[in-house]
Amino acid sequence: MLQSTSMKQKYRYLDQAKKIIAQEEGVILKDWGGKLPVALVWPNSYYLGMSSLALHVLYRLLNDDPQTVGERVFFGYQQPPRADEPIMSLESQRPLQDFAALAFTVSYELDYFNIIEMLRRAEIPLFSADRDENWPLLIAGGPAIYTNPAPMADIFDVIAVGEAEEIVPPLLEALWEINGLPRPEAYQRLAEIPGLYIPSLTQPPVARVWARDLASQPTVTQIYSTQTEFGDRTLIEMARGCGRGCRYCLAGYGYRPMREIPLETILATARHGLHYRQRVGLVSAAVSDYSAIDELAMELRKMGLRLSAASMRVDPLSEPLIKGLAESGNQTLTIAPEAGSDRLRHIINKPQTESQILHAVELAARYNFPQLKMYFMIGQPSETEADIEAIANLTLAARQIFPRHITINATPYVPKAHTAFQWTAMATLEILEQRLKYLQERLSLGRLTVRSDSPSWAMMEGVLARGDRRLGRVLSQMKKLTLKEWQAALVANGLDQADFLREWSLTEPLPWQVVNLGVSQSFLQWEVRQTERAELTAPCPPSGCLKCQACDEAWAFRL
Repeated sequence: MLQSTSMKQKYRYLDQAKKIIAQEEGVILKDWGGKLPVALVWPNSYYLGMSSLALHVLYRLLNDDPQTVGERVFFGYQQPPRADEPIMSLESQRPLQDFAALAFTVSYELDYFNIIEMLRRAEIPLFSADRDENWPLLIAGGPAIYTNPAPMADIFDVIAVGEAEEIVPPLLEALWEINGLPRPEAYQRLAEIPGLYIPSLTQPPVARVWARDLASQPTVTQIYSTQTEFGDRTLIEMARGCGRGCRYCLAGYGYRPMREIPLETILATARHGLHYRQRVGLVSAAVSDYSAIDELAMELRKMGLRLSAASMRVDPLSEPLIKGLAESGNQTLTIAPEAGSDRLRHIINKPQTESQILHAVELAARYNFPQLKMYFMIGQPSETEADIEAIANLTLAARQIFPRHITINATPYVPKAHTAFQWTAMATLEILEQRLKYLQERLSLGRLTVRSDSPSWAMMEGVLARGDRRLGRVLSQMKKLTLKEWQAALVANGLDQADFLREWSLTEPLPWQVVNLGVSQSFLQWEVRQTERAELTAPCPPSGCLKCQACDEAWAFRL
């Protein structure tokens, strides 16, 4: 009877997978004969995974190789997934053990728990030391894991440090060569590829690799699906990286140097996207920083495209872009002041003035956006109660200008590796909860909504973001994802969450120094001194420079 029920569940999900494939446009189905099967694994739901442009890029890169079959695997099609939902590929509905390699892309530390659960359901040993060549090779990439591989270093065989365009082609070539080889030999071959960190080997710090030519292979939606957040649009990357140097921002340090995609390339990509959707979503770390943003917005509107964009800086703010977003029917304009006071915005090196922020609010009102969304962080270094009061005051000043609904996101700040704040202590749970409660009570009236991530879960994220290899054992011992289970697993391994969230000395070794993202430690320490002096650091020059060492001479002097 149990076997019959299990088979019914399997067939139900097989049918669901086929229905999803049937409504997709751009999916690639390949015969497995004589090819290398690689599973592209997103350790969260289909809805979230298909909203990630990174997944689309990886899918294209895998399947551009005629000798490779690249198929997607998600942690369920519902959120949260059902306990009986099998882990299988979407395209051919095969189990993970059928693949030569499992390539996980990880954007968020809390997805580590999903990775563990996926491996359990697939009956694959959790630790690399327990897997030989008869098991799929486990590879991980993505910003969460390659900035600090340590917590998952004993789980994965290989961790890709850098950008897919540079790593995937040589990796696929090597996977053919090592297929069937004993793991020690396979690891030695993979270690020869720039950007690959092999946790079981002793290596010098692995340098991040990055793509210099983004124009020849535009980052754009590959598969169109109605069952995802951005299913009504073509997503197009305008630029990668950011030279602003906000001291809290992993994207600002981890994707240097900033590289713009040429205007002509974006327009040609958008024109092709018209075959699929009438809306285009512009993607970059700072959309309004794009050097030709006014012209881009106007040209896209001339094509008849409707525009969408992520949150924008207000220094500068492109009025043609705002106008284009309004004309395109966007319901929300999103800006990210990050801090309420000028003092704290100087500390974090995001010197947007209050007048600039309120000018953006005026534009939102002038162009009749139904909703304004403002992003703030709480618990930032040197933050005081006066800074939290400044968030409330700035929001109330915006309310005087903007008559419709305002939502503020007050997210607990989590220090990240490879940023200027990587050594700072994370605010305590008590402080985070107090400050969030103050904002909720102060802003409870007048069509104002205060949202926040859970401070308790943010603390867990902070441990994983700056943790070491001992956390792999902690993750493996958790039977379910709860805060109580997390604390119990830490205690069972003799660990205390506070040890990872404390302030770190500038001279002590860091778990993530096994990788080098390009920005030198001396530059980050100089940024710490700039913070202590409350002094600003100028943005990176457009042509690049050698100050932080993320650029090299070939890049910095290319113009």
